[in-house]
This record gives sequence, C-alpha cells and structure tokens, in this order.
Amino acid sequence: MRWLWVVALVAPACTVPYNGTAGSAGDGDNGDRAPCTPQHGSLGTEVLLLCPGGEAEWRRGGTVLGTSPAPGLALPNASLAHEGHYSCHHPVTGETWATICLRLGYPPPPPAIECWASSYPQAVNCSWGLSPDPLLDTDFVATYRHGTDTGECTLTGPRSCSFGDLQVFSLTPYELNVTARNPLGAASGALSFLLENIIKPDPPEALRVSPIPGEPQKLLLEWNPPSSWPFPEYFPLHYRIRYSRDNDSVPTTVGPYELTSHTLMDLEPGSLHHVQVAAKDITDSGEFSAWSPPASGTPWVGL
Repeated sequence: MRWLWVVALVAPACTVPYNGTAGSAGDGDNGDRAPCTPQHGSLGTEVLLLCPGGEAEWRRGGTVLGTSPAPGLALPNASLAHEGHYSCHHPVTGETWATICLRLGYPPPPPAIECWASSYPQAVNCSWGLSPDPLLDTDFVATYRHGTDTGECTLTGPRSCSFGDLQVFSLTPYELNVTARNPLGAASGALSFLLENIIKPDPPEALRVSPIPGEPQKLLLEWNPPSSWPFPEYFPLHYRIRYSRDNDSVPTTVGPYELTSHTLMDLEPGSLHHVQVAAKDITDSGEFSAWSPPASGTPWVGL
C-alpha cells in the first residue's frame, strides 16, 4: 500500500505579526461586506494574509487590528478563533484594497478504507474515514483495479462508494484507491482484498420467537435471510443463534445451522428469553454478519 501526501505550504515573509486575540466567529462576519477572496491555512502554522498595496491598515469585521507593512498580515500559530472576514485598507484614506475570508484546517490524511460484500456476488461496498478530520470541505475520487481492469467506485455517500461487475472465486486481488483533496493538499489510501475474504452479509430479518403448544421448555425460532443477499439458493447462508434468559448477562451461542428455523430446547419453564441471529456464507468465507435486532418469547405455559 502506498501513501501520497501533498501539502500546501505558506511561504514566510517579513511582516509585523498580528498577536492579538481574534474575536468570536461572529466578529468575522461583521463590518466590510465586499466580496471576499477565500484563503485557506493550516491550523497551528503561521498564516500570511496578503495585501496588494504597501503598508496597510488591517481590519477584522468592524475592528481595526493595526497597521502592517507589505506584503501582509501574519497570524502566528493560527487557530480556529482566527477564522473570519479580514480586509486591508489604505492607512490614510481607508480605501479598501482587498478582503479575505479565512478558513483553517488541515491537509487531508490518507483515507482509512474498509470494504465488504453484503450483497455478494453483485457488489462491493466501501467506506473510509479521515483522522484527524481536515475541518475543510474535502472531495474524494474512488477507483478500483482488478488485474488490468479498472473502474470507478460510484460514490454512495460523503465517504462511501460501491462497485459491481465482480469476478467470483478470482485469485487476483481487487484494489480500491481513494484520493482525498482539499485546498491544503491531497492524500491517497489503498486497500487490497480477495473478494471472498470480505463477504459479510447483513443481519437476518423478521426474527420470530414462538412458544410450542405443549412444550414448556422449548421455543420455535424463525427468520428470513437478509433481503440484500441476492441469490440465497445459489449462495446459501448458515446461521448462529445467541440467546439468554431475561436479566441473564451471559448469553449462550449455538450453531451454525443451515435452515432458517430452529427449536431451542431445555429452557427454563416460564422464563422470558431474548434471541438474536447472525448469518455467514455457507462456505465460511468472510465473516458473520452483525447480530439481528433481538426478539423475545416465553415457552408455552399450560393452563
């Protein structure tokens, strides 16, 4: 896996630093309302706000910050408190020379990617995170490679994508590449995987827990395969079951079973039991799904 960092650097300049404490975010939105030029800077660094004139008076909103020589105003150790609307002016006439909207954050780090196949063999879903968060609007481009084949991983959310046209049982790994880009730089992350290794179904659905007439120590469990699993007849699942008595902190896990029903036996009569089910590809490829939402039931109580 290769990582790429591209970082925007602010060139140093001989300026009179602005050491005052910036006002609240609201202060940056008051005062001059001329169209402003966006500028971005890295938190914790010195940020230089450039003015096209010579020596200039600087303002933030309606507050005069002071006079600074060319080329501009330096903000040492920039923090989020420095964000806002700045302007530079002729020191005598007050003529506005430039207005700047300052946003601060970080270059994006390499995306941390995870992929899974919950609708195998139709599609692969991927998502990624950024840590630390850049705090700036960040765009993403996601692509995949399989041997010599390449394609786009279609964005399905701000930080997720999906792609299909999969080759099952291939020994050639897929590779997903995600590039994050914002005004301060760009970084790329990659994840390689074999398709069958990332199979992870969604949880089973419609779990029912029913008493069995005449059986005070049994419960009948029934459920449906996840609706996102497209071909259960060709790619069957097996299931494991987790259950516990009410107020019992230690659950019992049994299975796997290939059917979508099961009878729990030797239960404590009259006790409420809570049940969950998880699914996995029957060949044991990939991993089990998350547990289904719990369902509860009490064995038959005779009259």
